Order: sequence, then structure tokens, then C-alpha cells
Amino acid sequence: MYTVNFPGLANQYRADFPILSQNINGHPLVYLDNAASTQRPTAVIEELARYYREDHANVHRGLHTLSNRATALFEKARASVARYLNAKQAESIVFTRGTTEGINLVAESWGTQNLRRGDLVVLTEMEHHANLIPWQIAARKTGAILRFLPIQGDTGEIEWNELEELCRQGNVRMIALTHISNSLGCINPIKYVCQTAKKYGAVTLIDAAQSAGHAPLDVEDIGCDFLAFSSHKSCGPTGIGVLYGRKELLDSMEPYQTGGEMIVSVDWNEAKWKPAPHRFEAGTPHIAGAVGLAKALEYLESIGRHRIEESDHFFGLAAAERLRELPKMRLLGPAADRAGIVSFQLGSIHAHDLVAFADQYGIALRGGHHCNQPLMRKLGLMSSARASFYFYNTEAEIDRLVSVLRDAAKYFGE
Repeated sequence: MYTVNFPGLANQYRADFPILSQNINGHPLVYLDNAASTQRPTAVIEELARYYREDHANVHRGLHTLSNRATALFEKARASVARYLNAKQAESIVFTRGTTEGINLVAESWGTQNLRRGDLVVLTEMEHHANLIPWQIAARKTGAILRFLPIQGDTGEIEWNELEELCRQGNVRMIALTHISNSLGCINPIKYVCQTAKKYGAVTLIDAAQSAGHAPLDVEDIGCDFLAFSSHKSCGPTGIGVLYGRKELLDSMEPYQTGGEMIVSVDWNEAKWKPAPHRFEAGTPHIAGAVGLAKALEYLESIGRHRIEESDHFFGLAAAERLRELPKMRLLGPAADRAGIVSFQLGSIHAHDLVAFADQYGIALRGGHHCNQPLMRKLGLMSSARASFYFYNTEAEIDRLVSVLRDAAKYFGE
């Protein structure tokens, strides 16, 4: 049976999410697409509306009252993110459009400046395309070489001692990996990885898209050099994200984009950049997004990230156990110590057909390659269906999922 007690957070917090009270196709909504995007609580929705009603103006560039208010809120949000990650200083926080832009920023600004021909960039075979393609491009530009830590079958487990063996070669410059796999639900030992990297002089980047809103994150304890996450997977608005970077590294990097706000001075022939983080925030930023993200992080802290993490582990284990009851069910991911993400293949039913069938009963799943095409091919799959949970889900929703999947198996002749 389940090794994590059911925390029952939905009893306290589900009512904070008005979108969850609706019916879809005549059935109560069961929202199980949280790995793609979580929902927003009323507190965040109201904070966004309040900002637009009362304080909106462009930041940093004006001397009038509204601009000063907006600037104060924007920089207060930066400080809130720094506290959330236990970063030493707010200047280590760069606002981006999301995890994807944060990783691209590092691959372009740090990668093309520091990688040399023959240097190794180490990734895992479970990386999201957003933490694969930027390094492919950086490798083509610099002559660096990509190396992949292989997964072991459907469980996604990795022999982590292979990382140290690679590092002993002496030319590993960057180790970039996901904290929690968006397809497999694996929780990778990022602190160990960062300790190993530091031992051999390598730089580390953590893709925290699936963990920032789900578990405690302490960049000082982890020891990472860079960490990126998205607001919309953490109860906040879309279009805003965070890149944490060690300040000395950020200040040594060239800008990723150029334009207004990120400069100290410009003449006809050259420009001088501001220090980080502002050198990486060209143009008008997503001010409301930062304000909304700060409110979302405040909301998550009020619940307690350890409690949210426990909830995730319960749902991942409980859903996997119940899904194993179904004939012809192939589950991906570890048997234990998994996040609240369960991907699966039910017989020969195409994932898109399964997701469309579930939608007729009000269940929101995701089907496809989950931006993990190389991983899916290694597993012999074109796609998989995915159920992903959050603290506002209920145990009864697992039962609903299993019941509908049984009906789907009958309908498709499995």
C-alpha cells in the first residue's frame, strides 16, 4: 500500500481555485494536467486585477508616482523570489518568460562565451527539449560535445556513478539536468550532482520547472550555479519565469538580448551594460507577471512546501498503484520515490485517443511525447498519456481516472 499518508490538502485549499468547480461535458472537472500548467488561486487572480486597477505603469524609467509604485512592486517581487530560493541576494534573480528562456539564456550567454572545442556538456536522457536543444546549438557554435547519462528502462533510473567517471576525464564544463522529469516523475539527486560538479570544476544548471512549485528549493544548500523555473507551473501567471544565477557568473556573461533598460550608456558605435540582473532584462518586462508570481509564491509558502511535496508523493504512488490494476497497462517511472507525475501506455490505444476519451468524462490529461522525443523513442513509444497531480486534487479523482480508463479499454477493444 501507499508509503506516504494522504495529506488531504484539497479539503483546505481546493475552494481557492474557482476554475475547479466547473463541469466539463456534463461531468465535474478532474484536472490532471498540472505538469503542463497548474491553476491559479483567487489570491493571485485578485492581485493581478489589483495591480492593473491601482499601480500599473512602466518600471525603472519614470519619476512619477505610478512608475515608482510599479518599480517598487517589481523589485519587491525579485526579492520575494530570492527568499523563496534562499538566494543570497536579489540581484541573482533574472526575470524571464519561463524555464525555456532561462535555459536558452545560459546556453547562449554563458555557453558560447565559455565552451571550447572538445569540452563536454553532460545531460540526462530524460531532458525536456528546452534543456536539450539550447545545448545542441551551443555545441554546434563552440565545438563542445554532448554526453548523456543513460536511463535504465521504463523506471528512468540513472547510474549516477557514471557522472563521476565522466568528470574524471577533466573536460566536463557544464552539467545541466532536470530536477523532476516531466515524463517519468523521477526525482534526481541534484545536490549530489552539484557537489560532484564542484569537485571537478564544472558549472551546473538545474531545470526546476517541475519542482519549484512542488517542493522546498534552497540554492545555497543545493550548490547549483544556475536554476530556472516557470511561474505558470507554480500557481502564478503565464509568460513569466525565473533564472537564478550566481552573481559573479551573471556579471561575467554577455547579454542574451539587447535594447532598452539593460544599458548604462550608448553612443553610435558601442554600448555599456548594466550589472546583472538588469543586463538580461531588455525591454519592458512582464511587470504584472512578476507581481502575480510573488503572490503565488507567498500562497505556496502559506501552505508549506513540505506539505505540498508530501501530497505530490502520495498522488504519484497512489495513482501508479491503482493504474497497475488495469490489464495491458505500461507505467513509466520509478516504483518508489516518485513525484506526482504518472505517464502510461494503455494497450495499443494512442495517447491522443485516450486523452480525448477521458475529456468526454471531464478528465483533463495530456497525451503526446511531452517534449521528450528522444526519450520516447528510447522507450519504444511514439507518445504516452500523462496524469499529473497537485495539492488541490483528491483521492476520489484517482478513482474517477481508473474507472474512465477501464471504460476506455473496453471501448477501444483492449
